[in-house]
Amino acid sequence: MQASFARGDLKTWGYDDRYARIATTPETILPGARSVVCVGMPYATLGVSPTPLAGRVSNYAWSADYHRRMKGILSEIASVIETNAGIGTTKVACDTAPVAERAFAARAGLGWIGKHTNLIDPQFGSFVFLGEIVTTVAFDSDERLKKNCGSCRRCIDICPTGALRGDYTIDATRCISDLTQRTDGIPRAMRPFIGTWVWGCDLCQTICPPTQKAGLSTRPDNSAISQDAAAPSLVRLLRLRSSEFRRTFAPTAIGWRGAAVLRRNAAVALGNVLDRSTVSALRDALESDPHPMVRGHAAWALGRIGSPAAIDALEKRLGRESSQSAREEIAFALEPYASSGALWRME
Repeated sequence: MQASFARGDLKTWGYDDRYARIATTPETILPGARSVVCVGMPYATLGVSPTPLAGRVSNYAWSADYHRRMKGILSEIASVIETNAGIGTTKVACDTAPVAERAFAARAGLGWIGKHTNLIDPQFGSFVFLGEIVTTVAFDSDERLKKNCGSCRRCIDICPTGALRGDYTIDATRCISDLTQRTDGIPRAMRPFIGTWVWGCDLCQTICPPTQKAGLSTRPDNSAISQDAAAPSLVRLLRLRSSEFRRTFAPTAIGWRGAAVLRRNAAVALGNVLDRSTVSALRDALESDPHPMVRGHAAWALGRIGSPAAIDALEKRLGRESSQSAREEIAFALEPYASSGALWRME
C-alpha cells in the first residue's frame, strides 16, 4: 500500500488533456482530498484447458468480477484509515471513477508504466488489479520507482495490430482489448488480427519478462469461475442470449457489455478460424440474430470461409436483409466471388 498526491502531465501514458485534468484532481471525487492511497492485487492464474473452437478471454475477466472484490478490500482499508486518523473522510475507486489509477500507482511507487502502458509491479508483474482510496487525511508520499523497460520491446513486437507505439503510449483504436469491448462494429481491417479473442487480450502482458517471472496468484477467487467463462465455445457464444449471458458472464467483469457484443466477437473469431463446420451456426446468426451488428459480422465470417454453403447463405440473405449496415457487410463478403462465376462451387 502506497500513498501519493500528484497532478503531473500524463500525456506520456496516453491520457488526453481533459481527462488528465479531471483524473489527476481527486477533489472531483472527494472535496478536500489530500492523499490517494494506491492498492495493487495480483491476479494471474491458469485458465482452463480449451476445447476445439473455443474463444480466448483475458485473464482478468474469467474470475469473479474484480471490481466488487477490490472494492471490498479498499473499503476495509478505508475504514482502518478513518478509525486510526480519528478525523477525515474517504472515497474508494476501482476503475469506476475518473482516476488516473496507473499514473497514481506509478507515482506512489507501486510499479512503473511499461511500454504496453500497463503498470508493472516489480514483484507481481503487470497482472495486477489497481484500486484507490481518496482521503482527506494527509500522508507523506512514497518514492517513485526509478525503473523502466529499457531496450525491451517484446510487447511491441507481439502486438498483432501494431497498437503499441514503443514510446509508452498506445493507439487504443487498434488495441484488441478495446476492439472486443466496443459496442459498434469492429473495423474490417482489424478483424483478421483479433484471432479468437472474444474479450480482451493478454499478449503484451504474457510476453512481458517481469510478468513471466512473477508467476501465478494463489488466491482462489482469481480462478476461472467456469469453463464457459474462460474458454467459451465459439458456436455456443454465437447463439448466446440474454438469460444464458446473465448466468455465465454476469458474475464476471464481462457482464457490463451485454450478449450482442460477445456474439459479434464470436462471429469474428469464427471468421478467423475458417472451419467449415461452423457455417451452419453462422448462417443461423445471419438469418435470425436480432442485432444487425451481429448479422453483419456473421456475414463477414461466412465470406472469409467462402465455402459453397457459406456463399449460398450470403446470396439468399442479401435481398431479404432489412438493415443497411448488414446488407453492406453481406455485399462486401460476396465481392471476392462476384467475378469468379461458378468456379468457386466446383469442389
